[in-house]
Amino acid sequence: MTVASIGARCRLPGWESLKRSAEEAAALIENGMTVGMSGFTRAGEAKAVPLALAERARHDPLSITLMTGASLGNDLDKQLTEAHVLSRRMPFQVDATLRRAINSGEVMFIDQHLSETVELLRNHQLKDMDVAVVEAAAITEEGGIVPTTSVGNSASYAILAKQVIIELNLSAPAELEGLHDIYIPQMRPNRTPIPVVAPDSRIGTPYIPIDPSRIAAIVVTDGRDSPSTVLPPDVDTQRIADHLMAFFAAEVEAGRLSRSLLPLQAGIGTMANAVMTGLANGPFEHLTMYSEVLQDSTFDLFDAGKLDYASGCSITLSEARGEAVWRNLDKYRDRLILRPQELSNHPGIVRRLGVIAVNTALEADIYGNVNSTHVCGTRMMNGIGGSGDFARNAQLAVFITKSLAKGGDVSSLVPFVSHVDHTEHDVDILVTEHGLADLRGLAPRERAPLIIENCADPAYRPALHRYFEAACRRGGHTPHCLEQALGWHQAMERDGHMRTLRDDG
Repeated sequence: MTVASIGARCRLPGWESLKRSAEEAAALIENGMTVGMSGFTRAGEAKAVPLALAERARHDPLSITLMTGASLGNDLDKQLTEAHVLSRRMPFQVDATLRRAINSGEVMFIDQHLSETVELLRNHQLKDMDVAVVEAAAITEEGGIVPTTSVGNSASYAILAKQVIIELNLSAPAELEGLHDIYIPQMRPNRTPIPVVAPDSRIGTPYIPIDPSRIAAIVVTDGRDSPSTVLPPDVDTQRIADHLMAFFAAEVEAGRLSRSLLPLQAGIGTMANAVMTGLANGPFEHLTMYSEVLQDSTFDLFDAGKLDYASGCSITLSEARGEAVWRNLDKYRDRLILRPQELSNHPGIVRRLGVIAVNTALEADIYGNVNSTHVCGTRMMNGIGGSGDFARNAQLAVFITKSLAKGGDVSSLVPFVSHVDHTEHDVDILVTEHGLADLRGLAPRERAPLIIENCADPAYRPALHRYFEAACRRGGHTPHCLEQALGWHQAMERDGHMRTLRDDG
């Protein structure tokens, strides 16, 4: 790229004096600092400075607290973990190497609702941020940062940090400028209502406004986001989608929803993406999204003529879909908006808009409690992410999961979840490939038989019924046999499977 075209991206007068290599910029990060980095679900992360920091730490050890929006792409969490850079990490991750370090106690991981992180930081409930490293598609004449494919927490990190390092990514489409809507809530107790009244509300600026005197370095880069790992729908995910489409159709018939439904939110992953893709073949039209991550399904629905508008904080696409979208961004940009995650996930906005939230469960129990994070109650997978922000405040809180894991050795429906992320009070609908349980208006004793019959795999239903019947004989509003409640997980820990419970008569 020529100097002239770089100047079109970086319009800040005198920016050349701030130009640094990734290694020079990484040297600004010192041992013990709190560092914020852009990035949300493998999109829009700073790419060069984190790698330079990991390389430096291999011969000059240091450790930091790292805060992001959500997960990082390009194996950055892996590289930083292997270089022992991370002493503390928040609020979300998906990397296997980092996960092992978290579960071994090497890295202290703080699992947070994604709408809360910058609120805690802004109100000094977390240690003040020293350095923010933010990827940009452009820098305005006043020093405003135009984000790339995600906003996440980048805006508040850049505003609150003592120093800002900007990675100017020349591979990011120039057409991204104008896509973002940056709005920062006022400080309490003088905060006014956030005026988002529809998914297409624009209330802020198309760039992150910062004082250019705090820009410590500008690193010119040329890197791409990691592609999404979302897989095409399989037989089970298609059945889950079909059950949910039938439920939506029944809600329309009953007059509780219109054919445009309500603004949709879908968690990251293959199952949630498959459910959203399934809407392309449904009878619904003029749909909208108010979500956090916009995945392949968002653009499938645009292309099918079903989706009018989508609001999120990140765009995360498969390799093939990404190639098509980024080459033709003008086709979609007037129907897209990217916001800070404290707005995309804001509980008040979610409740105001009446969002239909579809998120994935690791496991659920017979009363409707959901575990999204911990295997057998102890081992962290990824984190709660935004599911809690949406579930408690949505008009319809839907959780989906396949009924079986590990080839049938593990039931995803259990007597009592080993870790509770979403209580029965926040869960309206459970769906597996076998069916859907509408839990609205049901007491615990009414929920259990419905969940067992509609959602559990037939091989495990008799054992679940036996547990529930034995618990009911003991009594209680939410009957349990406490000495047996986590027996299914104990079997998993002991034997590596739950088949003995399935096979017991």
